[in-house]
Amino acid sequence: MSTKTRSAAPKTPRRQKPTTQGPDTSWFVQDRLGLFIHWGTYALAARHEWVKRNERMTDEAYQRYFDHFNPDLYDPREWARMAREAGMKYFVITTKHHEGFCLWDSRQTDYKATRTPYGKDLLKPMVEAFRAEGLKVGFYYSLLDWHHPDYPVDSHHPRAEDQAYRKANAGRDVRKYAAYMRAQVKELLTGFGRIDILWFDFSFPGKDGKGRADWESEKLLALVRKHQPHVLLDNRLDLPGSGNFETPEQYVPEDGVRDAEGNPVVWEGCQTFSGSWGYHRDEASWKSVPMVIEMLVNHVSRGGNLLLNVGPTGRGEFDHRAREQLRAMGEWMRLHGRSIYGCGRAPDEFPEPKNARYTWNPEARRLYVHLPSWPFKEIHLPNLMGRVAYAQLLNDASELRFRDRSVAVHANMHGRITGDEVVVELPTLKPPVAMPVIELFIRD
Repeated sequence: MSTKTRSAAPKTPRRQKPTTQGPDTSWFVQDRLGLFIHWGTYALAARHEWVKRNERMTDEAYQRYFDHFNPDLYDPREWARMAREAGMKYFVITTKHHEGFCLWDSRQTDYKATRTPYGKDLLKPMVEAFRAEGLKVGFYYSLLDWHHPDYPVDSHHPRAEDQAYRKANAGRDVRKYAAYMRAQVKELLTGFGRIDILWFDFSFPGKDGKGRADWESEKLLALVRKHQPHVLLDNRLDLPGSGNFETPEQYVPEDGVRDAEGNPVVWEGCQTFSGSWGYHRDEASWKSVPMVIEMLVNHVSRGGNLLLNVGPTGRGEFDHRAREQLRAMGEWMRLHGRSIYGCGRAPDEFPEPKNARYTWNPEARRLYVHLPSWPFKEIHLPNLMGRVAYAQLLNDASELRFRDRSVAVHANMHGRITGDEVVVELPTLKPPVAMPVIELFIRD
């Protein structure tokens, strides 16, 4: 933006618009951080939630996990407390993943928690516990189902390469399966009170795949809107215009997510602490705490939410790695949450400096400078001359001195002068937090 208009109020919209007209997304872009939970009988295998497909298991071989599923240490109140203390504002639970196993006492199948050795509904107490901690409720429901007898074998099925099995099961009727899905989704929408998010996963149209015609997505969408018209729906039904938010998975779009006209839309990135969604005992690529914090900041700075996943164990606990990560994340969020909640992408008139990420709160008119690496002595912030009323470190509210242009710092040595930047003076030592944040109070 030119110098003549630098003092004008930002032109960026105060809130992102939903992908389509429909339910209110204002709470969603306010909350910014949610907990994803992938849990099913695959937790006993402890080697990825796609273990049935990855190892080409038959139903008979996979049955051992159902027969031994007994999460005796399951305490959803503890899960909910950990999520709240980590700064999460909502959660999404896999009510049924691709394996077809249901966490609730569905009337449509016996392949459910109440028929395992555990013998009880897992979903209802979970919903109650998270609501009691003040979190909003989200349900994930897999469109795939590798256990259902009418689910046609496709490219993602565990028996996809078994041609004899394909031939023997060629008569499966996807219409019967679609009706089964609607009956189960109706149970979820009518048996657990208000549901805030519904996550369908996933469509893969084309040769040997499945899309809107197979899922009968129009009927499924009508059912959802009939029973819970306010619910926020993801974009994975292969039905244009049906989703209220976009769902990039395991990456952060550098420019956020935009519509065909280039306008920012509501989006949520789903990410894992490690390389697996379900519990994986031997998976070793766990992200460090600074990496997870940076991932969160990258999402919000690009206008998105972060849905961060935990895969509980077969005994019903978050394992020690997840606990440690959530605890550390909570400590950072306790001090820096106001750089996340209610924040989003900064206006274009505030270009980010190198090695920093901005988030912007339009209501409070505060600009947050997140620093993955600690600069020496000072940081130069372009296009902010005359705009900053006050600056402080967010972790302890300690004042930071600043000036509107660089000045001499040593004999015959001068800082860079651009004529439009603010230079913020920093302490030599990095603050004792995973990622320091500068809070700038911007003048109207």
